[in-house]
Parts: sequence; C-alpha cells; structure tokens
Amino acid sequence: MTEPATSRPRLIIPVLGGLYSALHESAETLLRVAAGALLATHGYGKILDPFGMTSMVEHLGFYPGVFWSPLLAATEFFGGILIAIGLFTRPAAFAAMIVLAVTAHFHGIVRSEGLAGAEKSILWMLIMLFFVIRGANRHSVDAKLGRQF
Repeated sequence: MTEPATSRPRLIIPVLGGLYSALHESAETLLRVAAGALLATHGYGKILDPFGMTSMVEHLGFYPGVFWSPLLAATEFFGGILIAIGLFTRPAAFAAMIVLAVTAHFHGIVRSEGLAGAEKSILWMLIMLFFVIRGANRHSVDAKLGRQF
C-alpha cells in the first residue's frame, strides 16, 4: 500500500519515527546554537582588533578597509551571538551568509585553493542560508518576542 505523494516517505525502521519527531526541533535548535557560537568564536579575535583585517579586505577590493574590517568583525562576532540566541535570526544569518560567500571566493579564487579551500565556507554559507529561509524555531528569542523578520 502506498501513501499519498504529499506525505513523507515511509521509514525503513518505523519505530524510529517517534524519536525523529521528538528530536526534530531540538536538532534544528542545536544546529543554530552551534553555528552561531562557532561563528562568534571565529569572530572573537577580529572583534578584539577590529582593524586587523584592513589590508585583507582591501586586497579583496573592499575599500575603505577601515570601514569593512570592523564590519566583518561585528558580523562574525555579534551576528554569531544573535544567531545562537535566535534574535534577528534571518538578518544576522543573511549578513553571515554574505561574509561566507566572500570567504569562499577568497579561498577558492583569490588564493587559488579551488573547492578544497572554499568547501568549509560553502558549507557554512548553506547553513546560514537555511536559517535565512527558515528563521528561528520556538526555542529562540525571536519566538519569545512573537516576531521575526
């Protein structure tokens, strides 16, 4: 017997369905918190020296570097915190996604590392895209406020 095309595929091990349903939202929350925390951790060194990346961003064509370097630091550090707690999740994830697109270009093209150099940035960019589209779930500050972008 087949199920309608609009339903989910049947599970090979049906008894796991309850477990998957129970952990669905928790897994999404864990991904958001981990991604935000790791992004903030990555940006921590930059926020301590917000002008430290000035020459690098200018090398990428972003002038003036004294504007873009602190913006990069703030996007990674504060954006990561916002994503982790689920506040302004979509705009923070969108800003991080743009930064990660630039880093993918930097590693893949500018430094000629190809896919091997850009793959982590691409993966992280897609994780951020997920949260741009999805937003935060009920385990977030956005949900507690009752508003999302």
